[in-house]
Amino acid sequence: MKQLNSNALSNRFQQTDQPDTLKGIRAFRGMLSPLLSFYVTGLLIFLFFRIILCLIYFDRVDAVGNSLFLFVIGLRIDTVILCYSLIVPFLSVIILPSAYIRKMQGGFSFYFSLLASLFVFLEISTFPFMEEFYTRPDRLFYEHMVQVREVFTTIWKGYPGTVLIGLAATSIIGRLVFSFSQKRFSEYGSYQLMQRGIVVFIIVPFLFMGARSSLKHRPINVSDTMFSTSHIVNQLGLNSTYSLISAYIDMKRPEKDAGRLYGTMDPPELLERIRKTAFIPPEACQNPQIPLLHLQPSHSPQQRPYNLVIIIEESLGAEYVGCLDGLPLTPSFDELTKEGLLFTRLFATGTRTARGIEAVVSGFLPTPGKSTIKLERSRTNFFTIAELLRRYGYATAFIYGGNSHFDNMREFFKNNGIQKIYEEKDFEEHIFRGTWGVSDEYLFLKANEVLKTYGDQPFFALILTTSNHTPFEFPDGRIELCEEPKKTRHNAVKYADYSLGKFFEAAKQESYHRNTLYLIIADHGTRLEGEDLIPIHKFHIPGLIMGPNVLPGTYDKIASLIDMAPTLLDFMGINAEHPLVGRSLLTLPENAAGRAIMQYGTSHALLVDDRVAIHRLHGDPTQFLYKHGKLTPTPLDPEFDRNALAYALLPGYLYYNRLHRLPTEQPR
Repeated sequence: MKQLNSNALSNRFQQTDQPDTLKGIRAFRGMLSPLLSFYVTGLLIFLFFRIILCLIYFDRVDAVGNSLFLFVIGLRIDTVILCYSLIVPFLSVIILPSAYIRKMQGGFSFYFSLLASLFVFLEISTFPFMEEFYTRPDRLFYEHMVQVREVFTTIWKGYPGTVLIGLAATSIIGRLVFSFSQKRFSEYGSYQLMQRGIVVFIIVPFLFMGARSSLKHRPINVSDTMFSTSHIVNQLGLNSTYSLISAYIDMKRPEKDAGRLYGTMDPPELLERIRKTAFIPPEACQNPQIPLLHLQPSHSPQQRPYNLVIIIEESLGAEYVGCLDGLPLTPSFDELTKEGLLFTRLFATGTRTARGIEAVVSGFLPTPGKSTIKLERSRTNFFTIAELLRRYGYATAFIYGGNSHFDNMREFFKNNGIQKIYEEKDFEEHIFRGTWGVSDEYLFLKANEVLKTYGDQPFFALILTTSNHTPFEFPDGRIELCEEPKKTRHNAVKYADYSLGKFFEAAKQESYHRNTLYLIIADHGTRLEGEDLIPIHKFHIPGLIMGPNVLPGTYDKIASLIDMAPTLLDFMGINAEHPLVGRSLLTLPENAAGRAIMQYGTSHALLVDDRVAIHRLHGDPTQFLYKHGKLTPTPLDPEFDRNALAYALLPGYLYYNRLHRLPTEQPR
């Protein structure tokens, strides 16, 4: 009897006290089990790809003394994304009856599966994106997505293995997460109001702090992840979902809000600093409606101003140009330098073709947002050298082997001075076409035919090449390949140079050539790798001006793409009134320092001789010495920093106030 009572007591204890204790633990665990499982899964996905990227860029990571800190940052960033992802599911399991949760298990599982698939897809997409741009996917990712034909064909032809692996991995992970979530929700129990309240009390603070990841007045942002002076190592601390969301938010903020990124400056001070460093006399600016409009007298007056042909070579970094101590891939360009003025220290303003166009054709400074040729307020009444020359009686043309709608070029050019556009549809059907359009040799054949038609009428022509662009497609049998397989950048550079040489062979036989000024220039460099916040050496590009009255030689000071338009106008013999802040390099004072402006993602740099000031997203400005291709930190010079800030803020100020334009044309 005593034994029976003991067993009964033991059974009673197991059925009451012990189950009550375990029931609370199981309630907490059971209610959150699907959510916690997804959180851990997300962390593992991001960690796996972060480790792979660290191995790929191990030399960069190893060079940073506190590189392991990127994993701490990674945990914070990953938690931010996952906590935001869990808000709706968490509210659902707290509010909805348990029976509804079980009925909706398919919907919840699909939600988790979709997010996990998205995480995997974006992380795999990061590998080719970082190989090309040396940064996590950012606003360029969105901008490229609207160019469906060119971009998706390029991705498929250039990275077929990555595409197939990405699709397979995304599908597998999505299926696994769906099945696992189904199992977790199928075991979902019934929970009382008190149990739900306890879960809310414990989890909400963690969810809130996880999403903010900061005790400061603002949540964590990209600037908080910049723990080193190595751009690529800073990028590894992010995940690509976060970088794309951050880029999307920045895209929705107006361009004029560069002050939100870098700091503010009153317009009078801003304009004064720009005029001073651009050597524009204050008294020359007499139009209050266009505060930078000024007369630039030519120091090469001509009875008949020259024609102008600008050839923008796709992705031709200085590292591929023999005469600039690069690879011996440009014999034609190197030979042409004997006939003109070569800029040996010329720097691009950005990393995309649209940036090159806005700088060369419009003399416009770069912004942390979209190029102005893609924006609404530049679609009409925006300065271009084409519009200026049109007012002087020039015929104007844009000659391009691809689709002129790309990057909004057609609308921008047609409304800002270009009278005639020749594009892919205007070429004969049988000629070689690649992903990006007609190959360069046929582009130049067309250009020569167009230029011959102008006769005695002065003309301006902009020629934009495409062959030196992934997936590097060009006709067989034109060049001796420098490497195998055929479709490589080095071979494409060599083919592009071959086509350039063929153009000048033909042009020199035509009458227009004797009265034509040429600018051969790159839009930007390639593969912007480097340890520094801005890989300045990768912005180094070739530039060459040829034509009558141009003495062969070199210009060895630092120069920028925005200096090309005023320099060309000076050579052409035109006394031009314009709002350009670029400087004519023909008349720059001997003691004036060389200067270039660069935008790399959300980082902005002003390079003056060997000094560099860099402004970063929400970060403190920094200053460096630039020597031998490397940046060495130096103390901040406040005056130099203010000049750099002025150059960073000016384009937004001009764009939003419609100040980069010519005066309204008077009826003739």
